[in-house]
Amino acid sequence: MDLNEKLDAFIIEALNEDIGNGDHTSLACIPEDKRDTARLLIKDPGVIAGVEVARRIFEKVDPAARFEVFIEDGNDVHIGDVVFEVECNTQALLKAERLALNIMQRMSGIATLSNRFKFEVEDLPVELLDTRKTTPLIRFLEKWAVKLGGCTNYRDGLYDRFMIKDNHVDACGSMGKAIEKILQYKKDNNLDLAITVEVRNLVELHEVLQVGNIDRIMLDNFELPLMVEAVETIGKKYEVEASGGMNIHTVREVAKTGVDFISIGALTHSATSLDMSLKVAK
Repeated sequence: MDLNEKLDAFIIEALNEDIGNGDHTSLACIPEDKRDTARLLIKDPGVIAGVEVARRIFEKVDPAARFEVFIEDGNDVHIGDVVFEVECNTQALLKAERLALNIMQRMSGIATLSNRFKFEVEDLPVELLDTRKTTPLIRFLEKWAVKLGGCTNYRDGLYDRFMIKDNHVDACGSMGKAIEKILQYKKDNNLDLAITVEVRNLVELHEVLQVGNIDRIMLDNFELPLMVEAVETIGKKYEVEASGGMNIHTVREVAKTGVDFISIGALTHSATSLDMSLKVAK
């Protein structure tokens, strides 16, 4: 399913959840042929995201909707800014209002936080990655917001990369066994997928280096001095990723250790929604 198909399916389900058997308040007091104009007003500074999702929502409830964008996705916004104006059937407008706001507030919060993390390391040769710590069924929207904020999308799911983590190692018996089984599975199924191995300490790191045949080593919850030692030990043999408990106050020091990537669950699981409102023009 491509992005447009995912978006359409999401909008239909989300509207059904909210509308049910009818928006009875609007049906009771708004003439069915009335049309109005509404504007999206920013109440918090940040990075805007979800404008194109909102456009799709309003076009879904009213194919004749007119949608004019003043500030496009990925741009900075300030208190008082008007992001877009939509003119459409009033009953449709009121059906779509909360869905558009909920998604834009969530996506803009993620884009804003991602942009703040990116700012902390923008002069360093490191790439900031999101994770699978997302809201079920709207991962594609949250990862879209991460990208608009200037960070990089990592795995879309369990299917697009091998990632050997502590539970795999513990369940398999050892790091070496886990890697060997992955390599055999990859060959048997003719899969062109990269392999990341998570290590918890220098002992596991050396075990990985002995086995080899992987693409990236992820240093999980390493203290900074150990991270520096690990990066030096790995050299340029493999890509190096740091993960575990990253926050806005620590990300720069981690980046300075020389890792190539930093994965940050907080981009999606700890973002605060950006405040905004959609008001009918009087």
